[in-house]
Amino acid sequence: MRECIAATPGAARRHASRSAAHLCCGPASATRAGARDTLDSVQSSAEPRSGRPPRPGRRRGRDRRGRGLRGPLAPPEIPLSLTRAEQFDELVLDAVERLERRWPQLSGVEFAVEEVPPPGAELWSDEPVPLGRVVRARRDAPARIVLYRRPLEVRAPARADLGPLVHDIVVEQVADLLGLDPEIIDPE
Repeated sequence: MRECIAATPGAARRHASRSAAHLCCGPASATRAGARDTLDSVQSSAEPRSGRPPRPGRRRGRDRRGRGLRGPLAPPEIPLSLTRAEQFDELVLDAVERLERRWPQLSGVEFAVEEVPPPGAELWSDEPVPLGRVVRARRDAPARIVLYRRPLEVRAPARADLGPLVHDIVVEQVADLLGLDPEIIDPE
C-alpha cells in the first residue's frame, strides 16, 4: 500500500519509501567562521533595490529563454492534478461506496490498493496475474480486499474502461468474501 508523509505542514506530500535526508540541514549548511562577515555586504534578492517592500504573494518563476512561466499546470483542487495512483484510488472508493449502500456488512471490510501482486501470487490465484485478492478475517484482523493497480491498468483497453473494470473486480472480490454470486452483489 502507498503511505504518504508530509515533512512540514505546508510541504508537498512524499512517498514514505523516500529518504528524508535531503530535508535535514547537513554540514554543508553550517555557518563557517568568517562567512558572516563577507555575506553582510551582499544585498539579498528578497530586498528590492528600489527601496520598496516586496509584494506579498507567491513568487512566480522566471521566464527563462522565452519558454513561459514555470509552475503547476492545474490547481491542486481539480482532478487534472491527481496522479494516476490517486485517480485509481478514487475509482476504488467510488465502487466501494456504491456497494456499501446495498450491503451494510461491508463497513467492517478493509479495502486496499497495492501496485502489483507479491511474488508467489500464482500459487493462490487461478489467473497468471491476479487483479485482486480476498484476505479472510482473523481474530486479530478484519477481512480485507486488495486490488492490484498496475495489472488492472494494463488489462483496461482504454483509460475510460478502467472504472467499470475496477467496479467488476470489486464486485467479484466482495462476492467471494460473502460467498454469493456476483450477480446478486450487483445486478447492474
